[in-house]
Amino acid sequence: MLAIERKNEILNKLRAEQRVLVSELAAHYGVTEETIRRDLDKLEKEGFATKTYGGAILGNSTKTDLSHTIRNKTNVDAKTAIAQIISDMVQDGDHIMLDDSSTSLFIAKHLKEKKDLTVVTYSVEIVMELAGLEGWTILSTGGMLKHDSLAFVGHQVADTLSRFHVDKAILSCKGIDPTAGITDSAESHAVAKQAMIRGAKEVILALDDTKLDKISFVQVAPLETAGTVVTSKDPGAEWKKVFDAKGIDCRYP
Repeated sequence: MLAIERKNEILNKLRAEQRVLVSELAAHYGVTEETIRRDLDKLEKEGFATKTYGGAILGNSTKTDLSHTIRNKTNVDAKTAIAQIISDMVQDGDHIMLDDSSTSLFIAKHLKEKKDLTVVTYSVEIVMELAGLEGWTILSTGGMLKHDSLAFVGHQVADTLSRFHVDKAILSCKGIDPTAGITDSAESHAVAKQAMIRGAKEVILALDDTKLDKISFVQVAPLETAGTVVTSKDPGAEWKKVFDAKGIDCRYP
């Protein structure tokens, strides 16, 4: 197993269980405890873990951005399931916007069998993924390239997005909460996604179940802004009540 794959698995375990032990991880992966400590050191520097005696606890990951390499290898099964559902919601000929999330990249991969789509995005990865598809129109916002996420940032992003009117805006976020709504880790993310929302007939919020009951740094929009929430598993009775009360269609595998 590559070091980055082990690190991603440890992060997933942290998100699921909130804490990990060095001794258990070393035994599971067949590596030294010092190797695991180095993995935890990296996760701590990135804001995803807080080291404790003998292990680590989950850090404040809702306020920190993963690099695109790590994001694309994290929660792969959940993102694939979400992408399959959303692919069925997109029709041939649709005009859509996709944000720069790794979930949107998975969605883009699943949309490639569609015909004559127009896609507006600020993700360089999505532009490259969809390049060369016959009959498709791919529009990029431009802006300043953020190398760790392979996405454009800056005022050009929101300015460009605001010029378009599309059938569907498909976006993710760092967390949702019944009161705080849709939240993300930086104002630049929020401003871009707000522009997407304003220009769309339908807003689809795509997020894995770890984002439920999480509040990040800045509000993107009230929860009811999303007409549909697509998540990776049954969100439970309480969240279903929230979605029903706010008129949100919730879909999951």
